[in-house]
Amino acid sequence: MRVLVTGGAGFIGSQFVRRLALQGERVVVLDKLTYAGNRANLEGVDHEFFEGDIADPAAVAQAADGVDAIVNFAAETHVDRSIMGPAEFILTDVLGTQVLLDHARHHGIRHLQVSTDEVYGDIDLDAAPCTEDAPLRPSSPYSASKSGGDQQVLAYVRTYGTDALITRGANTYGPRQYPEKFLPLFITNAFDGERLPVYGDGRQRREWLHVEDHCAAIEVALRNGGTGEVYNVGGQERENMDVVRRILDLTGASPDLVRHVADRPGHDRRYSVDSTKLRDLGWTPGRSFDTGGLEETVEWYREHREWWEPIKSGDYKRYYAQQYAARLG
Repeated sequence: MRVLVTGGAGFIGSQFVRRLALQGERVVVLDKLTYAGNRANLEGVDHEFFEGDIADPAAVAQAADGVDAIVNFAAETHVDRSIMGPAEFILTDVLGTQVLLDHARHHGIRHLQVSTDEVYGDIDLDAAPCTEDAPLRPSSPYSASKSGGDQQVLAYVRTYGTDALITRGANTYGPRQYPEKFLPLFITNAFDGERLPVYGDGRQRREWLHVEDHCAAIEVALRNGGTGEVYNVGGQERENMDVVRRILDLTGASPDLVRHVADRPGHDRRYSVDSTKLRDLGWTPGRSFDTGGLEETVEWYREHREWWEPIKSGDYKRYYAQQYAARLG
């Protein structure tokens, strides 16, 4: 099978490229190489690379020539950045998805859309996990843009008969995650003795899913999932402050580094999804957040300063100052 992986130089996408390449599949990567795309993530992996934008039909046509499937990881993904400026999120997550779907329907290619549990929005602390037929109630410009992409997928299935499907994953963690996200931000700050900015009271709840388990789930859906279907990919639910305390333990950092700061606007309190439908296809997660997953992730960042230290300069420093300077005083 020849597979186009869009956003394949990013965090989850590069791990998926590695997974397919190790199985002997032919992999083509299309990546715009924005701030979060990194060719170093693909070092030593057999693949064909195209630099380009999924919102550009010519770039998509070139990269997708002769492929059997498209797996779309390409997205603007960070909620905080979407609050600062939503326009790029609409262009990539909605228009870019539509361009990919157009190519897929005209060439008889399967399209798998990698989405997020955030499209379901906030759920009550005592509520049952969301199933795939739960209403979409996105809270942020990011989750709204991802919801828009999902709706495009389902519309193309119904209107054009396009062979397309969706996975909706929980908070994903592991090696090579851009350090603006919660876990790598706190892990690398802890190593450097910098403050750990906890939004609000830190009692928000998220499900944590190791990147290898997430990629395994996407592969199961790609190979065995039904056209027009949606599959949730859940993890292990933990309160943010419990995660922060565990990071302090694993890094040896002082609890005095923790700072509770002004909360993010529209911050969802809890996400939780039911993965029964995907498990019935044969997916079983192999990593526990508490017994190995988080510890291995911390050790990776401890041992790979050469990967993240250059990132936490330049543009990243400007973003960090804009996002946290006032909050941290």
